[in-house]
Amino acid sequence: MKRVVVVLAFVLAVPCTALAQNVPPQIDTLLKQIKAADKDQLAVSEEDGRFMRLLVATSGAKRALEIGAASGYSAIWIGLGMRETGGTLVTIEYDKARAQQAMANIKKAGLSDIVQVISGDAFAEIPNVPGTFDFVFCDAWKRDYQKFFSMVFPRMNKGGLFLGHNVINKRDEMADFLRTIHTSPAVFSSIVSPSGEGMSITYKR
Repeated sequence: MKRVVVVLAFVLAVPCTALAQNVPPQIDTLLKQIKAADKDQLAVSEEDGRFMRLLVATSGAKRALEIGAASGYSAIWIGLGMRETGGTLVTIEYDKARAQQAMANIKKAGLSDIVQVISGDAFAEIPNVPGTFDFVFCDAWKRDYQKFFSMVFPRMNKGGLFLGHNVINKRDEMADFLRTIHTSPAVFSSIVSPSGEGMSITYKR
């Protein structure tokens, strides 16, 4: 028993970046390059990205939607999770230049067969995306979270997950959304904070 405690203590003391993370070296390098070029800080944190990859893989998600691709950083992490489940991701980005960057970065990551990037207004494009979803990640204009949730929730499969980003550091901009996910009898939710920005996880009952 003492040996187990010592091992656990050692693992907990080691920084996350020092542990084997099972990310191919070329993708790890690409992710670091995207973050370094992210002057507007639009990408999620590395911790959030790793968490979503794990969540996708463990939930067995097959049909994912991302609202707000930026330069493709989070889509790569979600795509790595989808590689494990055999699923696919559609990600939508309003800004044309960033959508082009996302396409290029996803191609460099070797995930073009898994991740489709759509350039355009998500409110207009989501109705054109066929099928249902079992994993949705929203990282767009914060005041629109409630509108996006209302739009997408009817198309989510039972047991599907809806994730909202920045629910701690920008919670004042999405009070209606947070109220919905914490009071609706159709869901149950929790908030985690891998990096301090906060991410809500809502399960469709």
